[in-house]
Amino acid sequence: MDQPVRHPDLSSRPHELTVERVMKAAPSLLYATWTRGFDLWLAVPGSVRMRPEVGEPLYFDTGSAEKVNPHYGRILTLEPDRRVVFTWVTAATDGVETVVDVEFRKQPRGIRLRLRHSGFPTAAIRDLHQQVWPEMLERLDEVTGSVA
Repeated sequence: MDQPVRHPDLSSRPHELTVERVMKAAPSLLYATWTRGFDLWLAVPGSVRMRPEVGEPLYFDTGSAEKVNPHYGRILTLEPDRRVVFTWVTAATDGVETVVDVEFRKQPRGIRLRLRHSGFPTAAIRDLHQQVWPEMLERLDEVTGSVA
């Protein structure tokens, strides 16, 4: 019997952001990059430790050889080719567990990727992530668009 996965209580951390981008790649490829391919576009190659199963932990580094930024989390929801939800803990979140919810929706001119990142302890920390996520989604679109 599957054990329910505990979602973090974000009620005392109301700051969140939403970023959307129309992507060139198919939902199946986008889903794969969020469940098996962080090191293709987001993480330092070779740093990802992740089994794409609900309840499993995940770990990866971002940054460079000079400055590595460790990221930790837990997989909360997996809906193949539709949605990925996981927690995200890093120094840039002040060490608190935030939640990243990524959805892929078909539309006439591509796939709309909607990313909601919630549970930030301050508006300043949210704003930092608000600047970075669009750049990361652009990178993801470049990487996946070349094989779409």
